[in-house]
Amino acid sequence: MIKTLEYLSLLIIPLFILFTVLYGSFKKVRVYDSFVAGAKEGPAIILKIFPYLLTIFVAIKGFQASGAFDALRDAFYSLFGFLEIPIEAVSMAIIKPLSGSASTALFTDIVQTAGPDSLATHMSAVIMGSAETTFYVLAVYLGAVGIRKTRYLVPVCLVADFIGIVIAIIVTRWFF
Repeated sequence: MIKTLEYLSLLIIPLFILFTVLYGSFKKVRVYDSFVAGAKEGPAIILKIFPYLLTIFVAIKGFQASGAFDALRDAFYSLFGFLEIPIEAVSMAIIKPLSGSASTALFTDIVQTAGPDSLATHMSAVIMGSAETTFYVLAVYLGAVGIRKTRYLVPVCLVADFIGIVIAIIVTRWFF
């Protein structure tokens, strides 16, 4: 069974590409020319969203380097300490809305220091799957289409992240 799944997983991308080419040919689309036309737009899109990406990366690094991250984590940990949430999970809950790569690096560190079967690792893993990299996504998507007035977007996204994190903690406590 495992070998079959491994074999199928190796075939999924080539089969998808083959399907796309065959479907495009069936619909009389010049597949290669369409691909090249789309690829030509890629660098322009990258240049358009680069300032937004740079801004969010600098903001995240500044947040971490200033000590604000540690202060916020410690404040949340002392505020919700009675719930016995591991400090590593609190760190994950704070960093996940900011950066996917930072949360992945933090998760790797949590697994190495707390162990793969610890409550902190389980809770952090579920938080990673339950929350979005809100500020990164907003920077990229809103920057790509040039939306400047977001009004309620950031608060609604943060509330959704908070709800996802709370549910992740509840589910983790329930199962582990």
